[in-house]
Amino acid sequence: MSTRPAQKYLSATSTRGRVMLAAVTLGSGVAILDGSVVNVALRSIGDDLGATLPQLQWVIGGYLLALASLVLVAGALGDRLGRRRVYLVGMTWFLVASALCALAQDPWQLVGARVVQGVGAALLTPGALALIQASFAPGERARAIGTWAGVSGIAAAVGPLVGGSIVDTTTWRWIFAINIPICLVVAALTWWSAPESRDTESTGAFDVVGALLVVLTLGASTWALTTAAEASTGALVLAWVVTGLGAAGFLLRSRRTAYPLVPLHLFSSRVFSAANAMTLLVYAALGAVMLFVVVQLQVSSGWSALDSGLAGLPVTVALLLLSPRAAALADRIGPRVPMTVGPLVCGLGVAMMVGIGEGTRWWGVLPGMVVFALGLALLVSPLTAAVLAAVADRFAGLASGINNAVARTGSLLAVAALPALVGLSGDDYTDPVAFTAGYRWAMVICALLLVAGGLVSWLGLREQGPGAEKREARA
Repeated sequence: MSTRPAQKYLSATSTRGRVMLAAVTLGSGVAILDGSVVNVALRSIGDDLGATLPQLQWVIGGYLLALASLVLVAGALGDRLGRRRVYLVGMTWFLVASALCALAQDPWQLVGARVVQGVGAALLTPGALALIQASFAPGERARAIGTWAGVSGIAAAVGPLVGGSIVDTTTWRWIFAINIPICLVVAALTWWSAPESRDTESTGAFDVVGALLVVLTLGASTWALTTAAEASTGALVLAWVVTGLGAAGFLLRSRRTAYPLVPLHLFSSRVFSAANAMTLLVYAALGAVMLFVVVQLQVSSGWSALDSGLAGLPVTVALLLLSPRAAALADRIGPRVPMTVGPLVCGLGVAMMVGIGEGTRWWGVLPGMVVFALGLALLVSPLTAAVLAAVADRFAGLASGINNAVARTGSLLAVAALPALVGLSGDDYTDPVAFTAGYRWAMVICALLLVAGGLVSWLGLREQGPGAEKREARA
């Protein structure tokens, strides 16, 4: 049930509607960008700060951990306290944290600042989609979400390009400092254009215990995966015991408390459950692919940071041009076909890039990257729209938060686990022979994850027309 009267919806063609869409899209894009822009700068950061591979993993993982752990809380906060308010708080927090990242003097200072930055990203990321869902009329949401998804996907894809350009011309510190003026502009535009909205039916206290259990579970599992090669057996066993107990405790808490952080009844929607399962698999692969390809091109193929970033340009172009069209297609025929075909095409593209190594030039990367980009453009918008359409409007912030948490958790676990799983540790990111061997196994695993994501979509999503997801969720 919508919590906003129809006459208060913004028009997507009005000046205020366009400005609001631009503001929330750019804002969440900055948060997504900072999840990928660091990848291409890792070698430079490692050389400058004297970081080891596990420390560099935590530069990425610390951000993703905070984002994945708290995005659920942020979505619920936005629904209850005001979506625009929480979005603006997150943008301000993100601005301050970006400055701290730029000023870091050793690896652990940077890791700490990245964790703080991830908290800000968690506050603003679900708010963007929730504001779109609450501010535009139902008939205009699909195109608005398609625009958001396209630009957000571009932000993730263009990260290596932006990072490479900055690293090659200045210093890695500017990949964080550049966020400051962008955040100021986004905050001003959002304040002017976005109407405030909240779930007026929401009552009861926040599930603080549930939030703490999420953080504990993700923190323990990430530490275990990241330090698997160096930590003692006893410490690893303890970490996995904590992970299991935390996960079990969270499920038990969600079942028994009157106001859980994650109402489990949302997963009674087959579309919602299947879409989130597909998200976990696909975003695990995407996070690992964007990390391994740009590092492999620098370490083993001898490319500059800028050139390795340019390799992802097809993804940027495809998302920009095709995401709104993919959203419109899914609105007409339902999400099953695009959410099945998209991951399979992505998997084919990843398989085509397994051979990247010594002597690889543009034509050795471009075909696989183009195929990967086409698959990504086909799946991103329908996935986002399907998640939001599967629940009542009053849960828009929470649904967005759940899906974002699942996506970031997938990326987080892949970034933490894959290097050790494929035999990479220590300073292997500086050794072309060692890194190439690990890279190829990692890409095979990513291709299999993408294929699994496509199969989950095919089996889990019914063949149904527009609006069926929401009817099922309300049944």
